[in-house]
Amino acid sequence: MPDITWEDPFCGEGSSCFRLGTDADGNAYIAVNGQEEHYLTDSHDALRALIADIKAGKSDHLL
Repeated sequence: MPDITWEDPFCGEGSSCFRLGTDADGNAYIAVNGQEEHYLTDSHDALRALIADIKAGKSDHLL
């Protein structure tokens, strides 16, 4: 498992909390809070776009 630095959890109303992380190689990660061992990885830009859409209410059903 890569050495991931996780940010504080983001929790929306009535939904699961998730965390974003990065590693020294510039990869970005997203995981449900408390389940960081099961994560998705992609580029910073791809995950940033996903999070922006979730916060805008466009894709909250994905979580």
